[in-house]
Amino acid sequence: MTAQLKSLTASPGADSEGDVSEEEDQDEPEWEFPPFILLLDPPQYDDELRALIEWVEGVLVPGYLAEPSNDTRWCHLWTEHPIAIARLHALWLAWQELTDPSTCGYLGPSTWHRDHYDPCMRELRVSSGPFSGCTKGEHQIAHRLPVLVPSAWSRNEKEGWPAFR
Repeated sequence: MTAQLKSLTASPGADSEGDVSEEEDQDEPEWEFPPFILLLDPPQYDDELRALIEWVEGVLVPGYLAEPSNDTRWCHLWTEHPIAIARLHALWLAWQELTDPSTCGYLGPSTWHRDHYDPCMRELRVSSGPFSGCTKGEHQIAHRLPVLVPSAWSRNEKEGWPAFR
C-alpha cells in the first residue's frame, strides 16, 4: 500500500502502521448514539425508562392513541410488558431523529409515521399483540410469560409422560 493511501485509510490518532494509540482508544465514548433500552443495566435503564415514560405519556398517548378497543388494544401498565418497552423505545429513538428538521429535513415526520409509528402500533395494538390479555380496566401480564421452559420437562418414568422437574 502506498504511503498516501495509508494516510487516507488510517483513522484519526493512528500511527503510521494504522494502530490507534491506547490514549485515544480510552477517550472514546462507549456509545456514540443512545443505546437500545434492553441493553442497559440499572441505573441507566431506569433513567432511560423514565424518559421513555415521559414521551409515551406526554406525547404519544394524548396525541396519537385513540380510545382502546378489542381491535386496537392499549395497556395502561405498558411498562410491565417488555415487548412494549422495546418497541416503544425504538419508536422514540426514531422520533428523536426524524422530527428535527435541521437533521432530517422536512420529510422526517412523514418517514417516522410511515416507517416507524404505523408498523409499531400495528404490532402493539393488534388483538394478538403484547396487550392481548389486557382490557380497558384489567391488566394481565402472566398470560404471556412462559411458566416453564422446554428444558425443564423430563420424562416421568412411572407414567411415561412429560413431567415438571
